[in-house]
Amino acid sequence: MAIENIADLQVLVHTARGGTLTAAARALGITPAAASATLKRLEAQLGARLFERSTRAMRLTPQGQTLLDYAGRAFELLAEGESLVAADGGALVGTVRVAAPSDLTRRVLMPWFDEFLLLHPGVQLALSIGDRPLDVTRDEVDVALRYGLLADSRLVARRLAEARPVLCASPDYLRRHPAPQAPHDLLQHNCLTFHRGGRRQRLWRFLRDGQWTQVRVDGDRSADDASLARQWALAGVGITFKSELDVQQDEAAGHLVRLLPDWDTEPYPLHALLPSGRFVPARVRALVDFLARKFEPTLSAPS
Repeated sequence: MAIENIADLQVLVHTARGGTLTAAARALGITPAAASATLKRLEAQLGARLFERSTRAMRLTPQGQTLLDYAGRAFELLAEGESLVAADGGALVGTVRVAAPSDLTRRVLMPWFDEFLLLHPGVQLALSIGDRPLDVTRDEVDVALRYGLLADSRLVARRLAEARPVLCASPDYLRRHPAPQAPHDLLQHNCLTFHRGGRRQRLWRFLRDGQWTQVRVDGDRSADDASLARQWALAGVGITFKSELDVQQDEAAGHLVRLLPDWDTEPYPLHALLPSGRFVPARVRALVDFLARKFEPTLSAPS
């Protein structure tokens, strides 16, 4: 049986938020008995228990958590639709859940997010940063910003920026170690690596005169947060291989020096990923469009 009254889902949302039916009733301005009856009606219609009851609190079941996730999105979409209909200029409202790489967020995106939120005061940002790629088809993510070439047909990908990984080290490190003149010289250096997709990125590839050279590097430290590799490089402990977007400010300030400038590297584009087939709220589309405009110079700049 289908849910007969979508408004009943408010009891689910507020019970989960407050931890008790009493808290939900207070938030909705109804009696605890009415809240309890509504929840029982929902469970009967769905044929599933939504909460495990105890004398002190209500704990969501896995089925309840699934319904809560979708109910939250549904109410946000309704609020956004009401705002677009009622407000002059169609003000955006609701939460945008964004997953983005750690260094890119700290070095590039933070001021842009601030600017976007000032332009759209009805929007909230829920940001998840890290280099473990979240799945926009399963995780609580509206849009994921991800480096690299993509092949997942379940996703809609919009290319935001062209970038390539670059080899770099601090002036202090280079005063103590001779700069590599060719990729295989990296075997004599402390190479600072990071994990992507659960795998340590140790195979570094370079191109010159139509020929690819790859080197399996090693070093005394690696991390599952790529921003640490940059920070270690800044501290003078080794060489790292990161997106040029992540290190451009450090290069411009002279804190990092690009190495092997005569060698090319593989494309490392940045995409905004959206799940195929899912309705994309206007606030999410607006953020992606905003970021695309910010990154636009990189799409036409020489690599």
